[in-house]
Amino acid sequence: MAIRTRDKDRSRILFIAPAILWLLTFTLFPLLYSLYLSLHGSRFLRVTHFVGLENYRMVLTDYRFWQAFRVTLTFVVVDVIATTFIGLLLALLFNNPIKGIRLFRTLSTIPLLAAPVAIGYICMIIFYEEGGPINNLLVALGMNGINWISHPFWAKVAVCIADVWQWAPFAFMVLLAALQSVPDEMYEAAVLDTVSSWQTFIHITLPMIRHALVTVVLLRTVEAFKIFDIPFALTNGGPGLATRTLTFNVYTTGLRDQNLGEATAISFLLVIIMLTATFVFFRIYRSEYE
Repeated sequence: MAIRTRDKDRSRILFIAPAILWLLTFTLFPLLYSLYLSLHGSRFLRVTHFVGLENYRMVLTDYRFWQAFRVTLTFVVVDVIATTFIGLLLALLFNNPIKGIRLFRTLSTIPLLAAPVAIGYICMIIFYEEGGPINNLLVALGMNGINWISHPFWAKVAVCIADVWQWAPFAFMVLLAALQSVPDEMYEAAVLDTVSSWQTFIHITLPMIRHALVTVVLLRTVEAFKIFDIPFALTNGGPGLATRTLTFNVYTTGLRDQNLGEATAISFLLVIIMLTATFVFFRIYRSEYE
């Protein structure tokens, strides 16, 4: 019996060993090595000497970091609200027996499955200021074209549109699944009580799908903090610093300026910001998960 027990223990270890090795190699080691880099100076991608918290001080006193923080926060707020609203609107619209709903669901997943950098380059063509399809349409309607790429405000708008276009299908599918799980009896009872459509939505639909809404908001918030590919491909962080996010700052500081110490310091500050936002979120919506 003891031999069989040992064999079982060995089998369990063998089964979980690849997962442990993967976790140590691709998660724990990079995290600890990044922390090591953030506490050391570097030059031309080579670690030089221990500097303590100097890299963090340099980052926190750099105006580019705070500008990137403001840009990132703007994208997070706008993208999360717009994605959730459009996804909910589409879910409510297509939560009815409409012809072609299956085809629409299939087509709606295309932006979600596409690489963000590819969407950025596609939108660069769409928002092209001289001869792009959107500006051509505006000119045909008798309006002036918009400086989508060269104007700071419109560059932010273009990035938000591209990001929302990619992630709205995610919110749509999650919320549509939640809507379809609401019992029909509740809506039938509401009709018998002559409740208006708005009251039905507020008192029945929203409470029944609140868990899905909270999940969508949380996942989109975390993902929006990491936005990089679309600003990189669409505007290259410009004009100026108008669309340069925190992750874009990590890229420029680490690879362009070859300062790994400050780049990893920015990364850890971003992690702290995301953890803080997640903590506050769960504090507010704690009751939803209890």
